Amino acid sequence: MLTELSIAWVTTLNIIAWLVIQFGLAWGFTQLAAERFDYLNALARPRGWEGGGRFYERVFAIKRWKDKLPDASRMFRGGFAKAKLQTATPEFLERFLRETWRGELVHWLALLALPLFAIWNPWWGVLVNAAVAVGLNFPCILALRYNRARFQRLLARRA
Repeated sequence: MLTELSIAWVTTLNIIAWLVIQFGLAWGFTQLAAERFDYLNALARPRGWEGGGRFYERVFAIKRWKDKLPDASRMFRGGFAKAKLQTATPEFLERFLRETWRGELVHWLALLALPLFAIWNPWWGVLVNAAVAVGLNFPCILALRYNRARFQRLLARRA
């Protein structure tokens, strides 16, 4: 901790910082063209162990809770709703896949902002923020990877 603040100020800064980080990244990424998000790159493409999404169904029971997650991208001009598959055309599926990678990147980058919180938080506050960051972002990352794996399988069948 580089600076000493009261718990009230630390809490206020934490809330404001997370809101700015999460919404700032989401807004910024919605301003980029969808074509920039290559869902087949080495980081984005589904792994064999994901089994086309079945891993997430078995281990995390993802079908029970994924529809309850918010989709903030709809709040921004240019945002793409990912809650429902509107059509199964190859063009729409490809756009959907790009959007899942865009969303996943936003959540990973938000997690990478965690060291910033060491500036004004005591060590235990950094741990609390880490738990909050993981709790807020990891379920979204799982859901986005799950959907990408499923829809890549569907797109392959359609091709």
